[in-house]
Amino acid sequence: MMPVSADALKCARHRSSAENGRTTSYIIALNAFVPILPQLQSEYLGTFTRSLDIQTLDGTLLTSIDFVRSMKSLTQKATQRLSFTASALLMPSTLSSPAPPVSHTRTTTTMSSQQHKIAILDDYAGIAESYFSHLSSQLEIQSFPDTLNTRIPSEHQALIERLTPFTMISTMRERTILPASVLSALPNLKLLLTTGMKNASIDTATLKSKNVMYLGTGPKPNAVKGYDATNEMTWSLILGLSKTLVEGDTSIRQGGWQPGLALPLAGRTLGLLGLGKLGTQAAVTGILGFGMKVLAWSSSLTQEKADEAAKARGLPAGSFKVASSKHELFSQADVLSVHYVLSDRSRGIVGAEELEAMKSSAILVNTSRGPLIDEASLVDALEHNKIRAAGLDVYDTEPLPKDSPWRRDGYWGVKGRSKVLVSPHMGYVEEETMHSWYEQQAESVRGWLAGEEVKKVIS
Repeated sequence: MMPVSADALKCARHRSSAENGRTTSYIIALNAFVPILPQLQSEYLGTFTRSLDIQTLDGTLLTSIDFVRSMKSLTQKATQRLSFTASALLMPSTLSSPAPPVSHTRTTTTMSSQQHKIAILDDYAGIAESYFSHLSSQLEIQSFPDTLNTRIPSEHQALIERLTPFTMISTMRERTILPASVLSALPNLKLLLTTGMKNASIDTATLKSKNVMYLGTGPKPNAVKGYDATNEMTWSLILGLSKTLVEGDTSIRQGGWQPGLALPLAGRTLGLLGLGKLGTQAAVTGILGFGMKVLAWSSSLTQEKADEAAKARGLPAGSFKVASSKHELFSQADVLSVHYVLSDRSRGIVGAEELEAMKSSAILVNTSRGPLIDEASLVDALEHNKIRAAGLDVYDTEPLPKDSPWRRDGYWGVKGRSKVLVSPHMGYVEEETMHSWYEQQAESVRGWLAGEEVKKVIS
């Protein structure tokens, strides 16, 4: 929010909707109340909330107006003296007309935060509301744990209808997709909160065009440099499949014993599709934790870059071998883990050709993004037992549809089909992280309502 001087707003134009959809212009006559508080002439008028548009006489567009949101640097007594209703400051728009006197007998709060509503989306764990509850006297809080898929026309419209009344939206990672077609249809939206400092599912350009403030969150507390929850999930899937943990658990519960043979990892080849931050972590774990050899490939990866990544983690040059082609990577890997950035170019980078190249004894793991693997090709490969197993934490559509092949109970791993181990995108869902994110979001809302300078602004 930007501070606004009284001088800059001695006369400002406000556009508001009148009855029957017509537009009536008003002038907020600041001259009428500036004498009440001389401090305003030398200090500033604080910040404003975002329900109105203000245009000064020189054409400067100021947004963020409910009415006066906070009066910084003013004493409590002075603030009490500035007790008025917004309607007392509005008159028909004629620049030549003098401002009417302001009545000081009417009372209201100096901010209309009670009118604000926040929609908390996709809080599957049900923990968010407790962090916002201390703000319940200032805004209405409503949680929607079910995710609506904007790719489905009926759910696209349902999401718009759901979110239309809200001035604030709290999102969790990329669970709900908010494209321009949704955001542009939300007339009351003033503040959007996400987790982290980027979210590929949110159309940032539309937020900017609507002058919606977009805030993120910082890293989780006590984060250990060089280690990430997603890497732990990657290895959970690798170990679960290679050591037949699920089958063993099921067998014991059903009265059986040792349902199959485990796959050793030491000396085997860990293939990495992508050697960025997470790919490098997986490589280090494979080498130091399990004695594996590492072979990596990406469209821009060179041996020089791979050597630099190895040395940065205390490993000698040559620890990460670079495959000459994507085909070599898939044909040589005993365990193939996907760590690629999803883009239009990389969508479906793992298809039928790559799956055909894999060893029949190989394991495929994806903790990156579902659409990197062509789902139909993967289902076909697994149904025909072309590879040993697949471990998935990410999918084309999340949450998974009820008829998803990955939801089939008792289907995979029997009658000649490959084993499949699935997880509901838990790679980043850690207790400390989730609580920290919602705590930071709630603090951002509190500061925004109070007119303070907020942190973690994305746009």
